[in-house]
Amino acid sequence: MVTMIERMLILHQAAGILKVSPDTIRRWEKKGLIKSFRSPQNHRLFNLVELERVISKHQGNGSTAAFKVLKSPKTKHTVIELFSGCGGMALGFENAGLSAQMLVEIDKNAVATLKKNRSNWNIVSDDIKNVSFKQFAGKVEVVAGGFPCQAFSYAGKGLGFGDPRGTLFIEFLRAVREVKPKIALGENVRGLIQHDGGRTLATMIHYLEKEGYNVVYHLLRAQFLDVAQKRERLIIIGVRKDLSIPHLFPKERDYTVSLRQALKDVPDSDGYEYSKRKFETMKLIPEGGYWRDLPDDLQRKFMGASYFHTGGRTGMARRLSMDEPSLTLTCNPAQKQTERCHPNKTRPLNIREYARIQSFPDDWIFTGTVSSQYRQIGNAVPVNLAHHVGRGLIQMLEGKMHPDFINKKTNEPTDITKTDDNQIQFALA
Repeated sequence: MVTMIERMLILHQAAGILKVSPDTIRRWEKKGLIKSFRSPQNHRLFNLVELERVISKHQGNGSTAAFKVLKSPKTKHTVIELFSGCGGMALGFENAGLSAQMLVEIDKNAVATLKKNRSNWNIVSDDIKNVSFKQFAGKVEVVAGGFPCQAFSYAGKGLGFGDPRGTLFIEFLRAVREVKPKIALGENVRGLIQHDGGRTLATMIHYLEKEGYNVVYHLLRAQFLDVAQKRERLIIIGVRKDLSIPHLFPKERDYTVSLRQALKDVPDSDGYEYSKRKFETMKLIPEGGYWRDLPDDLQRKFMGASYFHTGGRTGMARRLSMDEPSLTLTCNPAQKQTERCHPNKTRPLNIREYARIQSFPDDWIFTGTVSSQYRQIGNAVPVNLAHHVGRGLIQMLEGKMHPDFINKKTNEPTDITKTDDNQIQFALA
């Protein structure tokens, strides 16, 4: 039997076996099409199976998939969702077969979006601190929540529990305490794994375990789960300790959905437009290119002081590629640091294009101003990603093990061996 270690190769070994240049593999890694790992000796390692999949696709032999919103039969299983936003996770769970018993959201525009699309859902529009979950004690199987991620993200200030939004994990924990579901599921950005040297995530796991849950986390890559977007999401699953339930996470597929597929026949919609000056600059950027593709004099003019900086600038003046998944969508497609220009039209992606890339169906209507709609979609969990996670939850609850899922029994190795009970203040009256 070939072990995972035996399938891992250093860069030049992988390049030699696959007969491509090391720079090609580096480029795939930089584009988010392949992920590297670090050996104990700090060598960059690549998974041979993943590399073969990527090279097969680039040679025209790999499998691809058309855009579709995934749906599965309805089941009897129930869920409460916190911090619901505009409904990405809720819709994905519904499409997987889960029945929502309550959704909690404070943003009025997001609430209006939820009510516009699902008037039958029990939607609570309030600060979660004011919401009691005791009426669902022993009656709901899953409590899920994507507690706001900006407190832990690389794009934000990364303050974690030092940011008021970071303390909303406390409310997620309170809901779990009051309901005592079979499964508690948290969703967040990958930055949470390394935040504060890993102590933030270790603290969360510590407190979930104190509430009586065995906790395992796993990082999912949306581009390999029927989403036309390179977006990584951390999924944290806690299983009540009195239950013999495996921790199931969806396996990555051997295909991606390209923007060409996702944007086919997309409806017209509102969206931002460039100023005349920016339009003249952006029209010079080739498909898949960015500011480095401009003449040097225009690079200096467009970039200003950033021209002399190093690192972290590949999102500037960035035009997407039709034949790849999109880069991670942000709350604004025309921000200088994270430009999301249409592949062959000189304008930012519009609202319906944003929605397609997040795998929302075309009949899911967003409310509020254009800027609010961008923000709602950019903050959402991709619908198809949530569908895969939801199917895994159902498999767990039904005691099944479909080959589309992996049973992960432990977390990644960590140097964090002790958490500080005084690191955060809990108000769990």
